[in-house]
Amino acid sequence: MEERYSRQMRFAPIGEAGQRKLKDSAVCIVGMGALGTVLASHMVRAGIGRVSFVDRDYVELSNLQRQMLFDEDDVASGYPKAIAAERKLRRINSEVRLEAIVADVTALNIEDLLQDMDLVLDGTDNFQTRYLLNDACFRLGIPFAYGGAVSSRGMSAILVPGVTPCLRCFIPAADAGGQTCDMIGVLAPAVDIVASYQSVEALKYLVGASDERRNTLVTFDLWDNHYFEMKLIKPTKDCPCCQLKQYPALDPGEQTSMLSLCGRGTVQIAGSGTLDLERWRSRLESVAKVKANAYLLRAELPEGERLVLFPDGRVLVQGTEDFARARTLYARYIGL
Repeated sequence: MEERYSRQMRFAPIGEAGQRKLKDSAVCIVGMGALGTVLASHMVRAGIGRVSFVDRDYVELSNLQRQMLFDEDDVASGYPKAIAAERKLRRINSEVRLEAIVADVTALNIEDLLQDMDLVLDGTDNFQTRYLLNDACFRLGIPFAYGGAVSSRGMSAILVPGVTPCLRCFIPAADAGGQTCDMIGVLAPAVDIVASYQSVEALKYLVGASDERRNTLVTFDLWDNHYFEMKLIKPTKDCPCCQLKQYPALDPGEQTSMLSLCGRGTVQIAGSGTLDLERWRSRLESVAKVKANAYLLRAELPEGERLVLFPDGRVLVQGTEDFARARTLYARYIGL
């Protein structure tokens, strides 16, 4: 331990005692994209004992500009992001216990995914999932390191149940049609800075440096050279999460079987059961150009769209954001 983490241990606020605390800690990263890959690299290199990460997507060429754990081989292989990340991270630090989970995070599985975690790191790219994380973390009493990056802008805060307000207190509602990386782009340095803010606050929390934790929401714009910190306000008295304990995002009735992945020309359909990829490969090969691995199957349809099937039952319909069109193709090739 002394050699691998020597430079970190020589940093007095961590030291040998802090390094032991990190080794005994468990963190969960939700989303293994731009933020998530940087977060995972920091956590694994820092010697966190157990690092779990969950992501529903697979590696594509457009990811390589900012998603630091992936390369062209991952694109060619078509691996899920969680699996590709695990392969890289194991070569970085074999001492860390890694748990790669290929799944969509929903109200039905979020609390199971976060069980026994000391901290949750936000690597997501949409507020629907962030509110889900926020509500689950405050219900379970787990700190939540929030982060977001788009264009040249970023923001971050660490939210601690019982100490700080929750995400809903200062961002009570988010526009579902707001700006995303797929719509207006993102600069990789902005992602790195946000993830670094999240990571250092995670280290502070895990080693017990509560007095040094930042109690502000930091926002910045690298291109226009803006920086601002907003002190975390007192909880909103009628907040449905941290005050009223209603946790609206955890209501299974709020879940939908269809979800448009904004700006990506993709509709996700949850499906009603698991999918045997070998069976579906043999079914679809006669009507589509099929590529498959152990984790997913991609079928190029004669209509021009693409189906991506996952063992957990999810199907991505790529090439449209129209629910009716996606449902038609799903029914035609998968069935209802």
